[in-house]
Amino acid sequence: MNREFDIVIVGGGLVGAALAASLRDSAFEIALVEGAPPASTWPAEEWDSRVYAISRASRRLLKEIGAWQKLDASRLGPVAAMQIYGDDGRSKLAFNALDAGVDDLAVILESRQLQSALWQTASEAGNVTLITPARPEQYQADRDGAQLTLSNGDTLRARLVVGADGAQSWLRQQAGIEARAEAYQQWGVVANFDIERPHYGAARQWFFEDGVLAWLPLAGNRISIVWSCDDARKDELLALDATALAARVADAGGRQLGELTTITTAAAFPLRLTHVESLVQAHVALVGDAAHTVHPLAGQGVNLGFGDVAELARILKAEHPARCGDYLVLRRYERARREAIYLMQGVCHGLQKLFNNTNPWLKPLRNLGLGLTDSLPWVKQQLIHHAMDN
Repeated sequence: MNREFDIVIVGGGLVGAALAASLRDSAFEIALVEGAPPASTWPAEEWDSRVYAISRASRRLLKEIGAWQKLDASRLGPVAAMQIYGDDGRSKLAFNALDAGVDDLAVILESRQLQSALWQTASEAGNVTLITPARPEQYQADRDGAQLTLSNGDTLRARLVVGADGAQSWLRQQAGIEARAEAYQQWGVVANFDIERPHYGAARQWFFEDGVLAWLPLAGNRISIVWSCDDARKDELLALDATALAARVADAGGRQLGELTTITTAAAFPLRLTHVESLVQAHVALVGDAAHTVHPLAGQGVNLGFGDVAELARILKAEHPARCGDYLVLRRYERARREAIYLMQGVCHGLQKLFNNTNPWLKPLRNLGLGLTDSLPWVKQQLIHHAMDN
């Protein structure tokens, strides 16, 4: 079967589904191609160990497209404060929502809940066709557009094909766009825990010489952790039983929340920095992890992706549908996003290299910098508002 669309989005994850939903009610005919639809239901007592810190800017986007309203508010964890600790046992940097004049700094939510809400929002759009389960196998481009051949033999023709298919993007490779990946030689170990003492909406983060541990507040007396660590510690953590894992995580955080009880099995994913040579070419645009990856220590990876969505949708909706694949139109998207991407990649990469470093000369300097920043209210305000609103 041969079908024609204005835009084909490859990848129906968080960013791909958000882009489809952002283009609802536009003049574009859109296809969203995904290997498997996300789960729409799960046991209420289960918690997803993959969570995201959603910034205020991303929240505005999700509200505008109607996805935020579909989330279960009882499972959202507002972040009222952020406490960051150096590796000398004394240095600390603290942020507070009240000091910034806002209700919260971010909201922690489960990946699968957000995925389900975005998928439902996209499916309700009259101009969006969900094609799943389906996987593209061939890509061809000419002066008028591009064509995808799916694994079942169907072909999709479009003026623009958007790659929202992750860090190992198939479309990026097929389009010949070069990407340079730098492995951090670290893993992100994730798990969820019940806690003995309330977290009061405070996120906590510890910098160690060999990694970074973050405790993120979930709804109720629960936290989710991301422990960025090397192979040896990853293997150690994954080998522990539930009781030993909870004790290990509690000890690493100075037992600030008392005893922990493991409620999800620990899992790990590799961490890498990805620089992509170009976000666009004629009839092709990349968004989300297909366009960039960052170290998770700032929790901004998915927010960068939603920033891509907001900017690309804004530019496309201002153009005639016939021009959506024009290189000059797509270049405006690339130019608008480059600064934000480079800035976030640079900050996260720099912090990772600064703190995960055994050089004895750097330790006092980095901890001094942490404490100095904490003593400068204006600088803290700028950091807070940049993280929340970009």
